Amino acid sequence: MKLYRVAALIQRHLYLYQRSLPRMTEVFFWPLIDLLLWGFVTLYLQRFQTNLPKFVTFFLGALILWDILYRAQQGISVSFLEEVWSKNLLNLFVTPMHPSEFLAALISISVLKLLTAGLASAFLAWLFYSFNLFVLGVSLIPFVFNLALMGWAIGIITMASILLYGQEAEVMAWGLAFLVQPISAVFYPVSVMPAWVRPIAWMIPSSHVFEGMRAVVETGAFPLEELIKATLLNLIYLSLAISFFYRNLRIVKDRGLLLRSGTE
Repeated sequence: MKLYRVAALIQRHLYLYQRSLPRMTEVFFWPLIDLLLWGFVTLYLQRFQTNLPKFVTFFLGALILWDILYRAQQGISVSFLEEVWSKNLLNLFVTPMHPSEFLAALISISVLKLLTAGLASAFLAWLFYSFNLFVLGVSLIPFVFNLALMGWAIGIITMASILLYGQEAEVMAWGLAFLVQPISAVFYPVSVMPAWVRPIAWMIPSSHVFEGMRAVVETGAFPLEELIKATLLNLIYLSLAISFFYRNLRIVKDRGLLLRSGTE
């Protein structure tokens, strides 16, 4: 074993991190997300010295619903990456296919994956934990749809970023959704968060969804206000995401970067 060869390879990888913000971000990303998420969960649990009311419904329901958002995002991001990995991106965009048709296809794939994964998760939760997700009733449907909308918006932003910045931005496909998880009130209410974080949390559609879910479990009333806020925010973010995709696609075409994006 020659130490200088080991040192050379180490130096080579350090150079990669020095020149790549996405790679450097990943080093700090997961520890920070875990600290924030489980720190807020701990604060929430500390409120209940004896029994947490409806513990299973809160946490298993939140876990399954969050997975719906994540799968919706992955359905778009990973499907797009499949085209990049197979070097098929250039072939697609030199055809008469319109970008809207491309987006429609990816969203359709996302829906199929979402239905498969969601039903499987709900069945396993019932089988292993006797938890019936559908106890939330018909109010579940519009909230699930809103989670899917937010997942699609994140997926389109991820896809547009990879299109412009290349495959070094692939880390966004696996981590961007988790970036907003600590402030999405998935496992704990917004009231647990620091006062300066709460206005940011209320700007996230999923925060209204999960607050609405807890309201249904606790009171049985339909949280119409939370649904309206989540829907309006999702429509805004989805419109911005689609505009971001069209903008990046135009830039990539004008600069001749499509070949790079599809063959790296």
